[in-house]
Amino acid sequence: MATVGPLGAAGADGAAAGTTGTAGPRVCIVGSGWEFVSGISYYTHQLTQTFDRTENLRTSTVLMRRLLPARFYPGRARVGDASIVNQQYPDTVPVFDGVDWFWGPTMARALAFLRRERPDVVVLQWWTGTVLHSYLAIAALARARGAKVVVEFHETQDTGEATRPGVAAYVDRVLPALLRRADAMVVHSEHDAAAVRERFGSLGRPIAVIPHGPYGQHAGSAGVPAPRRHDGVTNLLFFGTIRPYKGLEDLLSAFDLLTDDEVARFRLTVVGETWEGHTLPARMIERSRHRDRIVFVNRYVSDVEVNSHFANADAVVLPYRRSSASGPLHVTMAAGLPVVVTDVGGLTEIAGQYPGATLVPPADVPALLAALRELPARCGRHYPDPTSWAETARRYQDLFDGLLGATGRAEPVGDTRPADLADTAA
Repeated sequence: MATVGPLGAAGADGAAAGTTGTAGPRVCIVGSGWEFVSGISYYTHQLTQTFDRTENLRTSTVLMRRLLPARFYPGRARVGDASIVNQQYPDTVPVFDGVDWFWGPTMARALAFLRRERPDVVVLQWWTGTVLHSYLAIAALARARGAKVVVEFHETQDTGEATRPGVAAYVDRVLPALLRRADAMVVHSEHDAAAVRERFGSLGRPIAVIPHGPYGQHAGSAGVPAPRRHDGVTNLLFFGTIRPYKGLEDLLSAFDLLTDDEVARFRLTVVGETWEGHTLPARMIERSRHRDRIVFVNRYVSDVEVNSHFANADAVVLPYRRSSASGPLHVTMAAGLPVVVTDVGGLTEIAGQYPGATLVPPADVPALLAALRELPARCGRHYPDPTSWAETARRYQDLFDGLLGATGRAEPVGDTRPADLADTAA
């Protein structure tokens, strides 16, 4: 089976070049691979590296490879483009790449990989209903072999797929079946914990709030240079997929309200791939009275380009109208840049701890305009990132200790085959 995307020395069926040899619980992280690269792909990679560096954890990874038929994916033109990513999985981590939406032989191989790795805990990264049937199979095997199952929420459901007829109903109907098979749930903020309870109830499972770690991988090997001013011009950056909830049109409206004298001291770079047919921002850019002050990169950029855009930015603007968390915000904090971000969802808790953040109400163009005018005075300083992967690992270890008890190991219950999948939606 071909490997798509950089895996280091671990091949498609997970044979690693070496093992850490550390005692303690074996943890398998299940999340997004590189073929349909997204923020969850980077999170899965970063969490794997964190666990691999953590004493007394032995880590393996199963990647969801083809998430759905490519023709239904908003970024279909770049599916499988290995040039986008330059991240590597550690040589010490067995990696299975990966499970396809339509399964074929890939699920049987994934389950064989799990039997071989014998994890004590399986951590399922949740963000989209496209992985739900696969996660049910993996959870069934894990439980049959005595492992604990943890579901880590990034969203209760992807906002775009939730608008498709029947998809939200499918998740509402079937995801609780997965959660009933879980031993715990993980979220990144108290806001997300409340959202999970509101949609799915408590289900009698503990919900642990474990913070998202920094996205320093986009700082490049030498690190992002200290924020600097460019000839008196403040370079603003909007970064991320262009979707209705991202609020880019609010930023463009505020930017248009700058006077000619004011805008001469700004430059706006918009970097993002259009999703869900949300072309309004692109049309607004073309019609903008300050079009000559806007650079528009309308595609999903490579890791190298991400490094460059953040290194050239003086400040970042993230005017989301709703959000649980934000990968671009974590890149910004890792870079130490000032950011204007909306006071919404889980962002309030995250950005509220960051001294470089200015919080404004969502969809409030006058407030956004006022924040833009104040940004130049905040530039030229490096702000400390309040997050760390060490804290993420510590809280995960506390969760594992609680689930596994003093021995730190799950008790196998034999080589039982997973329950018939026809029963998993009960």
